[in-house]
Amino acid sequence: MNKVEKMRAKREDLRLQAVGIINRAEAEDRFLTDEENTAVKKFEEEIAKWDESINRAKTVLSITKSREEETEGGNDTDGGESNSRSEKRNVKSNPTSDERKFRSFGEQLASVYRAAVPGGRIDERLSTRAALGLNESTPSDGGFLVQQDFVSELLQKTFETGVLASKVRKIPISTNANGLKINAVDDDSRKEGCRWGGVQTYWESEAEQLTASKPKFRQMELSLKKLTGLCFATDELLTDAAALESVIRQAFAEEFAFKIDDSVISGSGAGQPLGILKSKALVVQELEANQTEKITAENLVKMWSRLWGRSRANSVWYINQEIEPLLYTLTVGDKPVYIPAGGLSETPYATLFGRPVLPLEQCSALGEVGDIILADASQYLFIDKGGINAASSIHVRFLYDENVFRFIYRCDGQPIWNKPVTPYKGSATLSPFVALAKRN
Repeated sequence: MNKVEKMRAKREDLRLQAVGIINRAEAEDRFLTDEENTAVKKFEEEIAKWDESINRAKTVLSITKSREEETEGGNDTDGGESNSRSEKRNVKSNPTSDERKFRSFGEQLASVYRAAVPGGRIDERLSTRAALGLNESTPSDGGFLVQQDFVSELLQKTFETGVLASKVRKIPISTNANGLKINAVDDDSRKEGCRWGGVQTYWESEAEQLTASKPKFRQMELSLKKLTGLCFATDELLTDAAALESVIRQAFAEEFAFKIDDSVISGSGAGQPLGILKSKALVVQELEANQTEKITAENLVKMWSRLWGRSRANSVWYINQEIEPLLYTLTVGDKPVYIPAGGLSETPYATLFGRPVLPLEQCSALGEVGDIILADASQYLFIDKGGINAASSIHVRFLYDENVFRFIYRCDGQPIWNKPVTPYKGSATLSPFVALAKRN
């Protein structure tokens, strides 16, 4: 065991003693006593000193190794190797912008961790945080910014992973704004005098005075909400940049996408986006008289007939996966609704009225409003600001040898429609968002 390893072993022993005190208090469901607090604080101070000593020893060993390599290189009789090293140093002294960037998300997170350790060396690429980063954390607090291209990619994967997130109408807002106000047409009817907020046209005879109309609008207001995520990473994970990147990129991309899709479906609008099911724009199609089945072909036909005509080309059926077996049993006359002519031996159509049928975990439970939704996601407005904000700190889980990475995504969303609309001729209201009524 070398000197650094011995120092690490002593540090680990102190950490385990501190953790033991904390665990004992947690097991007994009580706060730490004054004596225990004093002991834990003493352990923290000693651990910090060992961290400084370990990093100092590593630095010395690194310098010693470099000098030994230079000495060996200096014995080269033709000087070729020495010249080569000189050239390499010259290149590093004037790095290009690409060379100053981290090669991967995991590599940067590992560098952040090493820099945040007391006495740790800061990678020079982290010093460019003002130009490359997206948040305002300071190194003294163990915080660093995530390089912009990595953050953008994480956000891109979030929207690629989300079923609904990739289909909504997305508007980025400026860095100085915390929300968006936008005018929208205030329509609840397509009858004469109601279209486009009251804009009207008239057939006029020659030389007659033209008739004027004045449109009426409403104001949509969206204010940014915070979607946050924390990740605790152990020393073991932080030593493997590739594994760290894989875990964080995949886990957070999928979790952020899941929560965004969930909010678009059923968000309350309080501290989160307003979802389709909570919107006044939703049309809930009533059941057939004396209906006992969970779903019928007539339900689907009438849901389709309540969809705003211009939304048909963009619409998608979103279903709870428990709906799917029921679709296979539906028929119109003797024709199956969901199964091709070849039966189950062939690939199911996976479409209704020519529009895709997509299982979605966030849809309501079977029999509840929202277990099957016909929706045009382009009629849902989503705003965000600057992508995902990321920072790191060692202090939260210091005694456990864990670093915490924090991700914050500021966004908001709501349907563009605030109510269904009555058509020009007819009485059944229409909307880009249609769901089936609750079944017993």
